Amino acid sequence: MERTVTLMGKPMPVLGPELKVGDPAPDFHVIDSSMNEVSLDGTGKKTRIFSVIPSLDTPVCDAQTKRFNDEVAKHPDLEVYTVSMDLPFGQKRWCSNFGVDRVKMLSDHRDGSFGENYGTLIKDLRIESRAIFVVDGDNKIKYVEYVGDVGSPPNFEAALAAAQDE
Repeated sequence: MERTVTLMGKPMPVLGPELKVGDPAPDFHVIDSSMNEVSLDGTGKKTRIFSVIPSLDTPVCDAQTKRFNDEVAKHPDLEVYTVSMDLPFGQKRWCSNFGVDRVKMLSDHRDGSFGENYGTLIKDLRIESRAIFVVDGDNKIKYVEYVGDVGSPPNFEAALAAAQDE
């Protein structure tokens, strides 16, 4: 059965597996704001939050990214990566415009490997659906939330609790 998310009231098919807590975190190849390729290993060995959004230029994505930026300020040991299909130039511009400087931005625009490997790629639009993944230092999934309606925010508290539960 094909997985779907709802976008503006319309079901949209999503590519990739539905990951579960305890699964190994899949590798990926994305681009950071300096145009360098980043893989899972390139994100380090600390517990990390991957905040997946459709586009920074939408209200819920904007709020989600700013919220995680604020959380990193309160918890400096927290590593948060925002993953979207936005181009690295657009991500850098958006961060500069809003003073977002603690969340690391990753662009999946080149080949969609994050979306396909983590089950967040909306097939028909080639954008990411909204999701949160907490990955521990051993690259195991500690928390996962696939948000069923792309216009709804994730459960920040649950993701943050999972990231800080060592």
